[in-house]
Amino acid sequence: MKRTALLHADLSRAIAALGHGDMIVIGDAGLPIPPGPLRIDLAVTPGLPAVADVLAAVLSEMQVERALVATEAVERAGGALPGWAGALPVAPQTLSHEEFKRLTRDARAVVRTGECTPYANVILCAGVTF
Repeated sequence: MKRTALLHADLSRAIAALGHGDMIVIGDAGLPIPPGPLRIDLAVTPGLPAVADVLAAVLSEMQVERALVATEAVERAGGALPGWAGALPVAPQTLSHEEFKRLTRDARAVVRTGECTPYANVILCAGVTF
């Protein structure tokens, strides 16, 4: 059995397969998932699991070089980063929600959570560990 925090086999496999610069998206329950990226649907009920919980588990295994969040998420949080973004190991870049959705097409995987907070989405770009 694994010794790290992340137990979901498909999610762990997706992270292990990432190369430098590859993207994985963690999204709220309403984020459209385009055809192409692997869809990992973790949503159970509204709010379960939360983006913050999934982000923490993913960060326990993934080296992140860059993170992207929608400008609308920052605006909704009164000009600051949303609370869940505090776990990010890098300062996130912002872009419009429309551009965010366009970038999801190029992601290796999109993880759907049960989060029902608007714009609670993040794109994580893989770094290297050496």
